[in-house]
Amino acid sequence: MKTLNSLSGGKTSSYIAVHYQADYNVFALVTTKDKSCLFPDKKLRQKVSDKLNKDFIGTLEDDVIIYTMFDLEQYIGKEINWVSGNYFDDIIIKGDNRYLPNVTQRFCTTELKLKPIYEWWKDNVKEVVKVRIGYRANETRRAKTMLKKVNGNGNLEMKDIVGKRKTQNKWANIEWQKPEFPLIKDNIYKDQIESFWQNKDVRFAYMNNCIGCFHRNPMLLKLMSEKHPNKFEWFIKQEYDKGKKITFKNGVTYKSIKKTKLQYNLFESDFTECDSGYCGI
Repeated sequence: MKTLNSLSGGKTSSYIAVHYQADYNVFALVTTKDKSCLFPDKKLRQKVSDKLNKDFIGTLEDDVIIYTMFDLEQYIGKEINWVSGNYFDDIIIKGDNRYLPNVTQRFCTTELKLKPIYEWWKDNVKEVVKVRIGYRANETRRAKTMLKKVNGNGNLEMKDIVGKRKTQNKWANIEWQKPEFPLIKDNIYKDQIESFWQNKDVRFAYMNNCIGCFHRNPMLLKLMSEKHPNKFEWFIKQEYDKGKKITFKNGVTYKSIKKTKLQYNLFESDFTECDSGYCGI
């Protein structure tokens, strides 16, 4: 069975790319068409457009992740396949209304991460593949949660259109990946990963995945609003639809989070990072 490394741009999934070489390395990038989030380097912006085979304007992740993936490709000496779903701006619009993802409706993960990787797999692999997930040795609970979703063959499925029945689409569950957790198997912890990346020629963001991810606690989101004001403003704008207030986080708006004063210095233990190759779960 062939192998695939799902990359997020963080140190953990990048560690997997180095130490557990696979037949395929795939990175899913969250994109926006909002020019207030324009990626500043025009030449590199074109390179990303070529990688994605679509017009790249900017990302709602930290811009450093773009450099990470090009650095990592050079470091491992193997191609990294870039994929991207629809622009984030488009997946939240349905008809005349706007719908925001949240902790109970995580459709952004499906639309912007899982589906693009699945579509790439469908075009390029077409058979069940072992996917390395970057859960570390202390994250066995996350692995067990994922394994509860596998079918009788130990594989994860994706619901997809497989044909037509008269005028309606015919749907089926397609087996496509068998999750593996090499860092748990080999007892690899975060400190070992941090130590490995010291003094290496790969640049990493302070945090990977979306700047305004609703999995982050309010104090961390406040910090993100200071580090990435333009991108955070994008998330604020989405919470106001025709005068109606909708939110990413229950009971609190991103605008109010931005106005909050940081009361203490944040440490890495104050949040759960999204560094496994999968979005925060």
